[in-house]
Amino acid sequence: MKKVTAMLIACISIFGMNLNAQEDYRGNLKFGLKAGANYSNVWDEQDNDFEANGKAGFAGGAFLHIPIGKFLGVQPEVLFSQKGFQGSGSVLGQEYAFKRTTNYLDVPILFTFKPFPAFSIVAGPQYSFLMSQEDNFTTGTSSATEFRDFDTDIRRNTLGAVVGFDVNVNHFVVSPRAGWDFLTNHSDGSSSAPRYKNQWLQLTLGYRF
Repeated sequence: MKKVTAMLIACISIFGMNLNAQEDYRGNLKFGLKAGANYSNVWDEQDNDFEANGKAGFAGGAFLHIPIGKFLGVQPEVLFSQKGFQGSGSVLGQEYAFKRTTNYLDVPILFTFKPFPAFSIVAGPQYSFLMSQEDNFTTGTSSATEFRDFDTDIRRNTLGAVVGFDVNVNHFVVSPRAGWDFLTNHSDGSSSAPRYKNQWLQLTLGYRF
């Protein structure tokens, strides 16, 4: 978490001096591509005998900026987003380590406020579809990896929220984000898998055409 915070501060420091020197694109329709990383973890855990820690994953996709006047706009995005967590615990006195990687298709619909040509504040809801899930267990000297076959107790469609900002330098855009799910990973109460909601920090570098 400290590394991600340092990265965000560095981005603001590097690009902050350019806020008033960039071309004013605020009234223009813009399409772009972006790629970067997530640092994810879980929250709102229930009845889980483990300690969750964050993990890094890939994030990338496309976005479209649709202006509504000079200062407001809508920015839909379509992203491949790796989330998950890692943790440790014990079963029958046996210590274990656990890492889960979840691959999502994220579709945030962000509302933008652009007080400066090179700076936008963004926030909005996000729909997420769980495409695949990989679990890795390590106990003592043994290790096993499981690719999950989804059944009715795992929620594949969920809703959440995203907030952040964009820093624009010429055609490039740096996009720090924070997001969290509203719904748990369980679609009902019958699953024995850990119950939780996703939360993540995201940092991407994009290019506007």
